[in-house]
Amino acid sequence: MNYSQYYPIDVVNGPGTRATLFVSGCSHQCKGCYNQATWSPNSGHPFTDLMEDQLINDLNDTRIKKRGLSLSGGDPLHPENLDAVLHLVERVKAECDGKDIWLWSGYLLSELNDKQRQVVDLVDVLIDGKYEQDQADPSLEWRGSANQIVHYLK
Repeated sequence: MNYSQYYPIDVVNGPGTRATLFVSGCSHQCKGCYNQATWSPNSGHPFTDLMEDQLINDLNDTRIKKRGLSLSGGDPLHPENLDAVLHLVERVKAECDGKDIWLWSGYLLSELNDKQRQVVDLVDVLIDGKYEQDQADPSLEWRGSANQIVHYLK
């Protein structure tokens, strides 16, 4: 898996102070997408074991307490991302006590395959649905267009 951006301290992508990872790879290619540079799974930087360890360490750093991890992109549930994202969320749940996980995906919760469901079963909040430019609304909390749904899973 590749990633385009990593923010060890973020207060925009979910509630509280968080670590946020924008993965590469998205097949939805929504019209008006603000993050088109992430569409190619090969864009950005390799998500290495070292980078994963850094993310875990950042979540556990007590100097700036973080509420959790936000996963966006691209699309964390893109087929080429599933193994790495599943491994990451498993580690966060096992090694980062009390941290929540928020995930944004263009795939609908009702349409997830078994592998995507494995990932989603470990996240606390899923924001699903493609970005629809004609339903864009900057006043919406945690989503870009009115068709997207915030699922509080835990």
